[in-house]
Order: sequence, then structure tokens, then C-alpha cells
Amino acid sequence: MSSLPRRAKVKVQTEVSKDECSFFSESSSASDEDDKEDSVWEPQNKVPKSRKPRVPKEPKVPKPKKVPRVKKHTPKIGDDVEDVVVKEELNNSVAIDVDLQDRKNELNIVKTPKTLQKKRKNSAQSGTNITQKSKKQKVEETSRVTNLEGENSSPETPSTSTLWEGACKKEKNEEDFTFGQSPLKKMKTTTCPQGQPVKFPANANSKEEVQMNWDIVQVLSERTNIELWVCANIIRLFNDENTIPFIVRYRKELINNLDADSLREVQQTLEDLRAVAKKVHSTIQKIKKDGKMSECLFKALLNCKTFEELEHVSAPYKTGSKGTKAQRAKQLGLEGAARTLLENPGALNLLSYLKPNVKGLSTLLEIETGVQHILADMIAKDKDTLDFIRTLCQNRPICIQSSLAKMSSTKVNEKDVDKFQLYQNFSCYIRNIHHHQILAINRGENLKILTVKINFPDQVKNEFCRWCIQNRWRPRGFARPELMKVLHNSLDDSFKRLIYPLLCREFRAKLTSDAEKESVMMFGRNLRQLLLTSPVRGRTLMGVDPGYKHGCKLAIISPTSQILHTDVVYLHSGQGFREAEKIKKLLLNFNCSTVVIGNGTACRETEAYFADLIMKNYFAPLDVVYCIVSEAGASIYSVSPEANKEMPGLDPNLRSAVSIARRVQDPLAELVKIEPKHIGVGMYQHDVSQILLKATLDSIVEECVSFVGVDINICSEVLLRHIAGLNANRAKNIIEWREKNGPFINREQLKKVKGLGPKSFQQCAGFIRINQDYIQTFCSQHTDSSADVGVTNEKQGKKKSKTPVNVVLKPNPLDQTCIHPESYDIAVRFLSAIGGTLHEIGKPEMQQKINSLLEKDGIQKIAEGMQTTVPTLQVIIDGLSQPESYDFRTDFDQPDFKRSIVCLEDLQVGAVLTGKVQNATLFGIFVDIGVGKAGLIPIRNVTEAKLSKTKKRRSLGLGPGERVEVRVVQVDLPRSRITLDLIRVL
Repeated sequence: MSSLPRRAKVKVQTEVSKDECSFFSESSSASDEDDKEDSVWEPQNKVPKSRKPRVPKEPKVPKPKKVPRVKKHTPKIGDDVEDVVVKEELNNSVAIDVDLQDRKNELNIVKTPKTLQKKRKNSAQSGTNITQKSKKQKVEETSRVTNLEGENSSPETPSTSTLWEGACKKEKNEEDFTFGQSPLKKMKTTTCPQGQPVKFPANANSKEEVQMNWDIVQVLSERTNIELWVCANIIRLFNDENTIPFIVRYRKELINNLDADSLREVQQTLEDLRAVAKKVHSTIQKIKKDGKMSECLFKALLNCKTFEELEHVSAPYKTGSKGTKAQRAKQLGLEGAARTLLENPGALNLLSYLKPNVKGLSTLLEIETGVQHILADMIAKDKDTLDFIRTLCQNRPICIQSSLAKMSSTKVNEKDVDKFQLYQNFSCYIRNIHHHQILAINRGENLKILTVKINFPDQVKNEFCRWCIQNRWRPRGFARPELMKVLHNSLDDSFKRLIYPLLCREFRAKLTSDAEKESVMMFGRNLRQLLLTSPVRGRTLMGVDPGYKHGCKLAIISPTSQILHTDVVYLHSGQGFREAEKIKKLLLNFNCSTVVIGNGTACRETEAYFADLIMKNYFAPLDVVYCIVSEAGASIYSVSPEANKEMPGLDPNLRSAVSIARRVQDPLAELVKIEPKHIGVGMYQHDVSQILLKATLDSIVEECVSFVGVDINICSEVLLRHIAGLNANRAKNIIEWREKNGPFINREQLKKVKGLGPKSFQQCAGFIRINQDYIQTFCSQHTDSSADVGVTNEKQGKKKSKTPVNVVLKPNPLDQTCIHPESYDIAVRFLSAIGGTLHEIGKPEMQQKINSLLEKDGIQKIAEGMQTTVPTLQVIIDGLSQPESYDFRTDFDQPDFKRSIVCLEDLQVGAVLTGKVQNATLFGIFVDIGVGKAGLIPIRNVTEAKLSKTKKRRSLGLGPGERVEVRVVQVDLPRSRITLDLIRVL
């Protein structure tokens, strides 16, 4: 597939100029006469403020089949352009990209004709200077490029950016980039400080770009409501293959302190925009190959920002299409009549097009209808017209309605119909509809139970037609009444047949997309809350997987997660008293006082059994308590290859009991073994985009594991593969290296692992911990083997460093902290400033020294003195202050241990209870209040005043594991439903 012509990286206009369209048209095959006539007339429009000067067209030359890449430095052409580098467009260059790195005195130039390429190739081979003639041609080519602001100090401007330079300062040097000007409008991150100049590695893998008529930074900023300079930085960081955990922790100043959820939202929006650009690129190539490309069509395609717009513009040009009514009318030669009606209506005589023997031209009515179809098509594809109707709809009450579909009872289950009773006669304004309602309506429509439609008020159509007649599509002269009637009919036809369906698709797509994203984000918030549940350390636990016929499976695990004993007891088959002796003996033998019960089948009966024994003090002298934990995904994990590798030879049913116990002991380490969507904390997870769901959940697992950190010398391979920058192969290589060479002494040794390059090391190093007590013990036992040993600073791969830097193999106390190795020198200088040592890390005296310096100078002044940023210095301070083996999950809630239960029949309206959030959805919060059935807090009862002020919240949402105080509002015994009101978060 041929590629688009290479565009110079210059300041790009909001719209492609006429010259750019003609340049594309020249490279395509010749179009027919109808397509040429498309570019003759354009409807009235405002005169653009600035327009590119017309430049002479280059002679049309045949396209080379394959042109080798030529990179040649040339002498100075002018004062503002030096050392010009010629680069060839890649054939698969479809992704939009913004390059912020300043490459001094380099510009990307438009692809040259074949003859000039040949001369440059010869010149590159000979190694001599280019001739005066080729230099002259070069100057002519560079006349296409707008001069950059600033001669040698201005940064390279992205080719898809128009407002970018207004949001950024000029760079101070080659490697620094900074953004200091205040944002153009108040957005949600303006409360955070602006970014500071930061050293940043050169971008060696910049993506090729597709020229569009819109600015990706501007569109990204509008859709995410984040400042331009932040969006530009985020694009650059993602292009350099940085992970979200790394960016959020170590590049805060570049993203204005955005949280991981916001960053993930920007990433998804960016991928959507790039997908649209890629689809536009392939559509252009296909239409060009078919010989149907025209300048207006090309411009309309480059204006598309969504798949719905692209589908609307490109539908008539698809292969196999019968053609639209407008195309058939053009084939009859009526396009000239339609343009004349707008340009010079006084000269139009429709009777001159009469041809009695030709279908479509045999009567005056058929001619008027053909002209009407052409005008309707022109109106529906005009960018300004579509922009007006979209703006108009934003301020009008658009309504979405759903009703019961006409169907035969044999095709649809009656139970499914009853599930959608709320939506069988449903109507709501689209600005007020909830996300879960959209997902429910979509599910009903997919099941053929509901029919859905969008209703526009009549004033929308009336105001639209009035604006078109008076402004955009007003004829340029007096038009006879019969011609004005044709124009009015065209507007009605265009709105009803073309524009209205387009708007309906756009509204439905936007509502569905927003609902899916919110559903996935809710799932992600629940998952994060569950993964970050505070671990229960230092306890011997008995895991119980309840059951009836096949008994209750028991597993006792040690405080270090080792399996001590497994067994099966039959509590619900008349043998409960006899089995109680066995359970008591096990608890006493292993000194186990905590029972963890899964919430699956027979959970209620098993809980009652243990609660009854505890109330009778049966397990004395042990003070036994129990808790209920979700066993979602345990059965899937028990038969997985990972479980078989971890617990070989153990019955899968007993593996479930082990997993249930470990979920309390270390929830994160256990739950990462299960595919996130099987954990059971989501809503409509089967109705949303599975690709988006998997990407988001995997990203959140990576974020949680990375922020908690892992001890690389004791962690499992499953946990290690979720660290930012690592994957299954790299985790496997790390484990193999550890088994072969012994424990890691310091983080630098990671560079010796196969497949772990500089980028992977940069991303993962800050999230890997090395326990210093363990290493000191190991080193003291291997003093002779560890002496005079060095590890190279470069990965010994294909590209070997000529002068490898040797690092002495000895423990580094900073390796137990969250401080990144790239900041070690700053950390050492900070320690010198406070008079501390590495051996005082995490001790009270270190905290006292830090506090005294902060009170004296302030963090801003200290950061400036250290030549670093405040966020980086804050990470260093946190790393030096936190004690060894610090786990920030201790700030979260632990499981709720109980000794007795309450029945559903015992509940009274008005009773105040404490409970634990089990799941959060878009319509309410499910809370376990210990009666065997979760109660629902409707979302309307969750207000900001009732939420904890001590916890940072991005939205009004409660996550699984949080303890709440609730009041019983309603108890529906026949349906086993409990309605609650939130009092406060504990």
C-alpha cells in the first residue's frame, strides 16, 4: 500500500489549504468530470483569517516503486534553517504523534521527486557536497515550509498541532522542555502547580504521523478537559513507552499531578483518536485507488474526528455500493443545475434538462427531485453545516425513548422481558440519563426486547432550515419561487434522510462510549479497592470452602502462606457435632484462631455453624473469630496451570480453600493470580468493550502491584510479571537468574538479566525492593565470593558498550525505598544537607532531621538548591522517612472479623448497623451487613457530606472493603431485598 506524501513538521493550519488538497490530488489517479466540478463551487463561508500563500505546483512525476531512505546533511540554506535532514515517510505511517523534543536545526521536508532522490543518493554515496543546482531545488522545496518562530532556539513543532505553541514556553536548552504559560481556560487540574523544566531522554522512537485537519493536542484537551501542555507531555511520555505507574510516581511535574485514572482516560482517548486517523488514512488510500478522490472529499475526510463522521462521509464510496441518490443524479448530469441554483439562479432553466426517453429526466418533477438529492448531499457533508447543527443540539432538549419491541413470544424468554420492565415505556433527556440506564437499554435492544429512538424537538429543524436559507446556503441572486421550493425541499430531505440519522448515531455512540468507560472505571475502582485491602499478617488461618454434598474443604496455612494441613468435613449432613471435634483439634494443634469462610454455596449455613460454636465458647482456650471473604474466581484459579505449578498433587477443591485463606493474608498477592473480570466486582462487564475492559483492569493490577512494591528476592513469578516494565518472559528470566546466581544484592544487578534493557530497567527499578537485613546476612555468609565483583551498567546484548562502567557489587540501602535509581545522586546530596547517613533510613532521627530542614528552608527552596523538582524531592523525602518494609496498604481497612450473626428476619426499619462494602455499581452500593444478603444504598443517598474527608476521592464512590455505618430504610422479605441509607464512612 502506498503511503501519504511526507509533510514537513511545521505549524499546521486548522484546515488544509487548497494547495495541500491539490498536492494530494496530483499524486492520485485522475478523477472524472463530476469530481472536478466538486471543487468549482463552495458555499458561502467566513473568510479565513490567514491563508497559506499559493506556491507553484511541482511537475507531476511517476511514483517510484520503492525509494530507499536517504539521510543527508546539507550546507546552510538560510539563517534559520541549518543541517536539513531528509526523511522518507514509512509505508505504515498512520498514527498521529506530537514530538516535543528539540532536535537542533533539523526539519522534516516533503518527499522529493524521483530525479532529485537519485541525485541525493549519488551525492550521499560520493560523500561530496551537493551541487549548486540541487541546492537551488532544495530552496524551492523549503519554500513550502512555514518559517519557525525563533531562529535556532525554537523547538520542533508537531505537524498536527495548531494551538500547541500558545501553551508552551520556549525551551532553554536542547534537552529541557518547559511549559509555563497559564492554560487557555480553567480546567480540572488548574489547582496543581505548573510543570518545571526537566531533563528528558531524546526520543529515538518517534512515530510517523498522518496529516489531519485537526490538532490532536487540542482535541485531546477538549475531550478530557485537561490543559494543552499536559496533553502534549502525556503524548510524548506514552510515545517513549513509559508506563502509567512510572509516570504517576516519577514524572508528576510533567502531568500536573494527574492521578492514574485520569492518565488512563487520556491514554484511551488518544488511542481512539489515533484509530480514527488510521482509518481515515486507509479510507483515503482505498478511495484514491478507485479513482474517486476529489479535493472536497479529501478535505472532508481529513476533518473527521470520529468513526461516525468517517462512515457518513465515506459510505457512498465503498466498494459494492449501489451509489447514493445524489450520485445517480450526478450521473444524469444534474450537478451543474444544482450548482447554478446556488451561484446564479436567474440563469437556471430546468426545462433544458428534459429528455423524455431518459429515466430521471423525463419530467420536470424528476429533474427537480434529482437536483434536490444533489443539494441534500452537499448540505449533509458540509463541515460548517454539521458544526452548526451539533452546536444547536447541545442547547436543546434531545430525548431518548425506549419501548417494548413488537416480537413473537417464541423468540424471547418471558423472564428476560420482565427484567426490562422499567424500560418498556421509558423516556429521558440525554443530558440527564444515567450510564447504567444506557447499558440496560442497549442490552434490551440487542436481545430484541426493546426498540430505541432519539427525538429532536421541532424547533431544532426549523432553526436549522432558517439558518441554512439565510446564511450558509443562500442563493447568490434572486431565485424564482419554484427554485426556492426546490431548495427548501432539499433542506428538509437532507435533515430527515441524512443529517438526522447521523446525529442519532453520534448521540447513541457517545452515550454508549461514555457509559462503557464509566462502567469500566467503576470496575477498576472496585478492583483497586479490593487489591489494596490491608493484609492480615502474622496469623495462622483456616480457609473454609463451604459445600453441602461434597462437604466443606479446609486448609490451614502458616503466617508465611505455607500449607500446614488440608481436610474435608461434612457439616450439613447430620454429622456436625462429630466434625466439630475434628475442627477443634485442628485449631488447637496449629494454634489457629481465625477462620476465613468463602461466600459461595452453603456460606450462610457454615457461618451459622461456626458462630454457634464460638458463642458456646466451644474452642476454648482459643478466642476464635471468623470473617467472610469473596471466593469469586477461586474455582477457576484452582484448576489453572499456575495453581497446579504452585500446589502440585493437591486436589483442586482443596486449592480453593487455600486461595480463600490467602486472600485475607495477602489479598494483592493472591488476587493477581486470577483474571480480573472473574473477581466479581463489576457491572455489565459482559456488555462493554472487552478490549477496553481487559486493558484497564490489567493496567490497574499493574498500578497496584507497582505502588505496593515487591521484594524481588522472595516474590512469586506471577506477582513479578505485573510490575511496570516487566512481562511474563522478563519475570521468568528474573526468577531463573535468581535461582542460578542467588539473591539480588542491589538494583543494578537487574541489568544483567536477559531481556531487561535500559527502558525496562527504568520503568521497573523504582517498584522493586531489596530487603537490606536479608542481603546483609547473605553478604556476610559469602564475603569471599562477593569481594571485587562488578556488574556492568549496560546490557550485554547486540549493542555492547565499548567502555562499560563497573559498579561494585554491594548492598545499597536506597534499594529498599521507593526512590528511583535515577535520583540516587540527589538523595545522597539531600542526606549530606541534613547531616544524615544511609543507615538512618526509616528511623525516627532521620524524620527529625528532615523536618528541621523543611521548617527552616521549605521544600521549594530546597528543591531549587538541589536542582530538581518538588515532586521528585517529595519522593526522596518519603523514601528516606518510611520504615523498612513499609506497606501503604495498612492505611486501608482490614476484613471485618465477627463472632455472631444476625438474621434477615431480625432487621427492623430504622436500625443502625455497620457493614462492609461488597460491590459498587453505577446505581448503588451493595453492603454486607452480616445477614446473608447484601443491602443496597441507592446512589442518590451517597452524598459528599457523608463521605470521609480523610480519604482522597476522585468521585462520589465507595469501593469494596470500606466499612460504613448505615440505617435500614426498607426490608422486603419476599424478595430478600434490603434498602439502606448511608450515615457515614468509618
